[in-house]
Amino acid sequence: MKRIRWGVLSTADIGLKKVIPGMLQAEHASVDAIASRDPARARDAATALGIVRAYGSYEELLADPEIDAIYIPLPNHLHVPWTAKAAEAGKHVLCEKPISLTVAEAKLLLEVRERTGVKIGEAFMVDTHPQWLRVRELLEARRIGELRAVAGFFSYYNVDPANIRNRVETGGGALMDIGCYMVHGARYAFRQEPTRVVALMERDPRMGTDRLTSALLDFASGQAIFTCSTQLAPYQRIEFVGTSGRMELPVPVNAPADHGLILRIDSGAGLFGEGVEEEIFPVCNQYALQCQAFSRAILEDGPVPVPLENAIANMAVMQAIFRSAESGQWEQPEL
Repeated sequence: MKRIRWGVLSTADIGLKKVIPGMLQAEHASVDAIASRDPARARDAATALGIVRAYGSYEELLADPEIDAIYIPLPNHLHVPWTAKAAEAGKHVLCEKPISLTVAEAKLLLEVRERTGVKIGEAFMVDTHPQWLRVRELLEARRIGELRAVAGFFSYYNVDPANIRNRVETGGGALMDIGCYMVHGARYAFRQEPTRVVALMERDPRMGTDRLTSALLDFASGQAIFTCSTQLAPYQRIEFVGTSGRMELPVPVNAPADHGLILRIDSGAGLFGEGVEEEIFPVCNQYALQCQAFSRAILEDGPVPVPLENAIANMAVMQAIFRSAESGQWEQPEL
């Protein structure tokens, strides 16, 4: 099968340290070019990762006729404009989450996709990880009965005002950076959109970003709750509770590339683990799997793992959470 030739727009840390090393392992794909506004940084990154071409501007990369698809790990506020530019250059685009800062902004990409005919997707790599695929399989098989509740927690500690995640103007803050995974995970599990949300949000007095956010999402068939924070001890977990059992992912998002993962399935036989079974997932690189799935979608003209429609729906929930934190009332997601 033919391979997809990828270019990377930016030398952001998430790309250099996590995503590109995974992409280099992907089937039917190669990383052939990387760009930075700093030519030396682009060359250094290319040398370190074994990428053959380095460009000193994003425009040069988009003009490369030997590149089929672009991965974008730029700051959040640059996602939509550069996704649009890449699509206009005839490149398929995998853009980091969240793909936009607002629903209206993300919807602009629908017209771009329609006009250019390229594939555009949001990089929620969890959707292609075997542990999440197994969760969906077990939910569909009603292993825990009828799903009624999802509960998640995601936090890390970062108080550096210069860090891109702590800048309001670039789309920083807990909800946009990591709370988006909790929203996405609840929607993924229920396979529905919440009808309303209510939230509390505490903002850092110096930086203005939300540093502690909690939300309740009301679905037709159940409820989801989560808390996310950029100023708490690092921790993450998500649980799915049904009428006859429970499932738990101890590491739902930051799956390490050198360590297997566990899915716990509890029949509810006791409060001290009497009914708990564990499924072990061997070591895999979720970024490699994400790249493989997206590349295959291009080669076979199939659906990408997380299409624009999903990205827009996720952003609609996050915008409603922001509105609720201001109003103190239930808010409805608006597409």
